[in-house]
Amino acid sequence: MANPPDTKQITLTKLARFNQAFESGAWTQVRRMLNSGLPPVDVAHLLESTPPKERELLWSLVDAEQQGEVLQYLSYDVQTEFLTRMDAQELLAATEGLDTDDIADMLQRLPNAVIHEVLQSMDTQDRHRVESVLSYPEDTAGGLMNTDTITIRADITLDVVLRYLRRHERIPDSTDALLVVSRRDEFIGRLQLNTLLVSDPNITVREVMETECVVIPASLPENEVANLFQKFDLISAPVVSAEGRLLGRITIDDVVDVIRENADHAVMSMAGLEDEEDTFAPVMRTTRRRAVWLGVNLLTAFLASAVIGLFDATIEKVVALAVLMPIVASMGGIAGSQALTVVIRGMALGHVSSSNAQWLLNRELIVGALNGVLWAFVVALVAMLWFGDWVLGVVIGAAIIINLVVAALSGTLLPMLLKKLNIDPALAGSVILTTVTDVVGFMAFLGLATVFYLS
Repeated sequence: MANPPDTKQITLTKLARFNQAFESGAWTQVRRMLNSGLPPVDVAHLLESTPPKERELLWSLVDAEQQGEVLQYLSYDVQTEFLTRMDAQELLAATEGLDTDDIADMLQRLPNAVIHEVLQSMDTQDRHRVESVLSYPEDTAGGLMNTDTITIRADITLDVVLRYLRRHERIPDSTDALLVVSRRDEFIGRLQLNTLLVSDPNITVREVMETECVVIPASLPENEVANLFQKFDLISAPVVSAEGRLLGRITIDDVVDVIRENADHAVMSMAGLEDEEDTFAPVMRTTRRRAVWLGVNLLTAFLASAVIGLFDATIEKVVALAVLMPIVASMGGIAGSQALTVVIRGMALGHVSSSNAQWLLNRELIVGALNGVLWAFVVALVAMLWFGDWVLGVVIGAAIIINLVVAALSGTLLPMLLKKLNIDPALAGSVILTTVTDVVGFMAFLGLATVFYLS
């Protein structure tokens, strides 16, 4: 029996052939591979992996009927770059045949006037479907859902359902169940496809449908949607309005996108970057985006420097303080970042609430105090041996304990406070925390040194 083909190896081979053709300038072969030799997801990967000038050339070689399939796999920045240069007719042609949620995602990147023009160019049914998704915020279940569903009534037999399905040319992707609704389109249950296939065709849907299943409100944030899919191992789930009417469904492929975007956001926001940052974005665009965050950090650095400036007389008398200052600030920064990361992750997973926040705070304070005592002893011993001054050891040891406790307190409470203020903790938390630990660390270390050396 022959071994099945290695799909990954086949794709890598095709990409290698494409790169060879592109570098040699064989444009006919490049065009053919872009439009028939490579799947759309790989074409999107090639576009994202190419500097601006070469990217423009590649995009011009993608056929109009293929562009929509490619666009849905592109990152926010690159997708927006191409969408903003297309007119309404080009957009309509590119989005033809795409799922409703993918079309809505693309349109949300565009000015309202262009969105209106594209919607008016659609047929009535498609326009209503897209408008239904666009009426909800992009980061909610309503904005994530796909309205392409197959619905059935509870009082019909399974034989009727099977004959109804055969009338379809295809069923929507990731369909693991048919959604059962009332005559007023109220969701009442699900009929699993595997149940449909193995059950007696003469019984009714009501006899075998599931009524105890996960139902997602349209207003539910996408992070909580992802948590539900992870918790219950879902492939798809119905989305309903506040009145219980079926609006659409969310499928696992959409949730995977949410998880990936959240992971990107967590990594990029720590550095003040956008989670959809284009790796090959133009110089000026990249400079503008990074300049803002650098400016914010500069302000916090000036604040820390101002605190140091208050104790210049102490530093002049005991030069060793200048050598040891970074240790205090660094230990506090690391301890605070550990607590901050744990809390932000717990909030993202839905683990942290008002009922358990106090326990978490107490735990982090105890951990901070214990680590503070442990490492204060180590650093104090090193400082005494290094500079031969037991007072300096006591000062830096006490400062480390103070800073680690404050870091634990700040790292735990800061994300909760920022969330209440509707500020992204992942984006703003790290810079605020660094400022707190630097200021407190310098203030404690230099303040104690002033008391011991100048009093």
